Amino acid sequence: MRCLISRYHLAAFLCALGLLAACSGTPTYNATTFPYQIDQAKLDAHPIKTVVIAHVNLGTQSRNYLEKEAPRIDGRVASYLKENGFKVIPQREFEQHWNVAERAYGNPVDPTSGKVNQKTFALIMHQVRDEMQASSNLDAFIFTDLVEFEVAFSGGLKHIARWDGVSRTPTMQGPGDGVSTEFDWNMLAAVASLQVTIYNMDLQPVFSSRGGIDATDAIDSRSSTGRYIRRRNILENESNIDEGIRLAFYPFIHTDDWPGNP
Repeated sequence: MRCLISRYHLAAFLCALGLLAACSGTPTYNATTFPYQIDQAKLDAHPIKTVVIAHVNLGTQSRNYLEKEAPRIDGRVASYLKENGFKVIPQREFEQHWNVAERAYGNPVDPTSGKVNQKTFALIMHQVRDEMQASSNLDAFIFTDLVEFEVAFSGGLKHIARWDGVSRTPTMQGPGDGVSTEFDWNMLAAVASLQVTIYNMDLQPVFSSRGGIDATDAIDSRSSTGRYIRRRNILENESNIDEGIRLAFYPFIHTDDWPGNP
C-alpha cells in the first residue's frame, strides 16, 4: 500500500516550523542571499529621492503568467519606496515617453526569443531620460524584473527550498490528501524572484540585487508517482511578495530582517 503523509499533518508540521522561526527574534541566516552590487560613492554624490518604476524588463522578458502579475507587484514596490521616504513618479509617465521613443527606434525586444537588443534599448532610454529630466526632478530609474528558475525542495522532514534569501515549503494542488513517501524531493520546481536594478540619470547602474518570492510550481496531489505542476494562483501570498521586495532592495533600503551577512 502506498504510504501517504496527509495534507493536514503536513500543514500542521509546517505551521509549527513557522511558529518556531517567528519566535527566534533574529532572522535565520540564509546563505542564498543574492550578492548585491551597490555603488555607494555615486549614491553619496547624488542621493536618490525621486524615482520612477519602469514598466519594461531590463533583461529577458518574463514568462506570460509572471508578466500578468508585474503591475500588482510594481504597486507593492511603489508602496515600499514611499514608506521609506522616496517620491515615486507615476509609471504611466515613463510608459508614455517609452512608447514615443519606441515608435522612433523600434521594439527592443525580439518577439521570438524575448531577448533585448541592448543598442535599441539604450537609444530609447536616452530619449526617455532626456524627456523626463526636462519635466521632473527625477533621480533614478528602477527596473523590476520577475525572473524564474528551478530549485529542489530539500529531503528530510522539513522539505524546504532556499533561494535568493528566502525559505519556502511546498504547496499541494488537487483533490488528493497526501504526498507519497516515494515522492522524489530531488525533482526541480520552478520558483520566482524579484530582480531590482537602479540607474541614475547618467544611466549608470548604481544598485542591483534580487529577492526570492515564492514557488510557481506545486505538488500535484492527483499524481500517484508524484510530480510538480504550475500553480493556479501565481504569487498570491502578499507577505512573501513583501519579503522578496525587502530583500531585493537591501542595502539600498535597510531592513532588520536581512538574513545574509551585513
